[in-house]
Amino acid sequence: MSAVGKLRDRFPRGPATRPLRALAASGQLGYGIPEPALISGLAREPDFIGCDMGSIDPGPHYLGSGQIATSDMMTRRDLGLVLRGARALDVPLLLGTAGCAGARPHLDRTLEIIRSIAAEENLHFRLAVISADIPGDTVKAARKENRLRPLGKMAAPSDEEIDGSTHLVAQMGTEAFRRALDTEADVIIAGRACDTAIFTAVPEMLGFPLGPATHMAKIIECTSICCTPGGRDAMLGVLEGDTFLIESMNPERHATPMSVAAHALYEQADPYQVHEPEGTLHLDEVVYEAIDDHRVRVHGARWEDAAQLSIKLEGAIPVGERGMVLAGAADPRFIAAVDEITEAVEKTVRDLLGETLAGDFQLFFRVYGRDGVVPWPDPPAEPPREVFVMVECIAPTADQVKTVLACCKQYLLHHGFPGRLSTAGNIAFPFTPPEVLAGPAYRFSLYHVMQVDELAPLFPIQVEEL
Repeated sequence: MSAVGKLRDRFPRGPATRPLRALAASGQLGYGIPEPALISGLAREPDFIGCDMGSIDPGPHYLGSGQIATSDMMTRRDLGLVLRGARALDVPLLLGTAGCAGARPHLDRTLEIIRSIAAEENLHFRLAVISADIPGDTVKAARKENRLRPLGKMAAPSDEEIDGSTHLVAQMGTEAFRRALDTEADVIIAGRACDTAIFTAVPEMLGFPLGPATHMAKIIECTSICCTPGGRDAMLGVLEGDTFLIESMNPERHATPMSVAAHALYEQADPYQVHEPEGTLHLDEVVYEAIDDHRVRVHGARWEDAAQLSIKLEGAIPVGERGMVLAGAADPRFIAAVDEITEAVEKTVRDLLGETLAGDFQLFFRVYGRDGVVPWPDPPAEPPREVFVMVECIAPTADQVKTVLACCKQYLLHHGFPGRLSTAGNIAFPFTPPEVLAGPAYRFSLYHVMQVDELAPLFPIQVEEL
């Protein structure tokens, strides 16, 4: 019998049978699972194990390039830990947003590692794979039907932007995982997915109320981040009808009413509503109660089915090659005149290369220590003692990037400014060469919500026996 079948047998009366134990093993698999906490979590005999593997937080590069954000070595280690743990307990393992961005190349590489581990360790199980790639024609049709809504200030994508995108994905919700569970899969690996869906599908299958189940999922998917102090250790969620309790598997990380309630602000514009493809989670009446110094009980979340199904779309399009010059300055005269210096250097470089380079290029000067992170409206009361200058260039080719940056470096190094004492150079380079080529650059072509009539056709499932 499959792990899913055994799980159903353990809950013959659904939520009335007993509490459901969910173990979140990793907040983003591939960055290193703290093993002692995972072992403690497995000892609690969870009914299923879930892992989120990705995020759009690193920006469009990994989606555009098809590369996995984590190293193969650490990804293989983490996948091995959770796969062995789930198979030893014979419980379902659900993994979402494979390979960081969840497009086909990320999914395929994750599957290669899983199959390799299974073969080497003689593990046998049924595997369900859920794809999240969206055809460009589907997006074009939605745009023409006014079914696309931007997140933020992005305009509707043009046909050229859609066709030029290297990968387009949609975030699947609980529905896709539910269909995968119905195949009796022991292990489910999904492309781009809502973090909550990984942990909501099993409770929904067993008849638990969606409000508390989704709220528990929202909290535990990031493992122990909601604790004091926060961390990445495995987290246990115990769903008891319309309430749940959460507990970090690291005894040094404590869930408190304040720390757990504050997690409602995580990645949310509105702390009282969480929008999912199938509906909305309402948190305005939630109560957080301390069980002891380490655990919290939560109740009061409500679920409302969506009147209109929708999914979030993400797409990335190449914009050229990227490189940087990295330098520091401790000369107070240079720091005082840095804006005038960088403006003059850019003009000089553009005048020099205007007829030499076939393609246009973009230059960005960022002065860290003053306003590199935030564009502060007013200068500091006291000038910084040191600044770090990063010059970024994006151009059609890597050779053009290197050409621009080499010129920028030289003219920034020797630029004349009021009060200059040294003509030999006025910035310091942390290493040589100071020009760093960073590879292809991407931007988001899609960051929109698309209204849909059905979810299932968008997220096909393939099943294989290992």
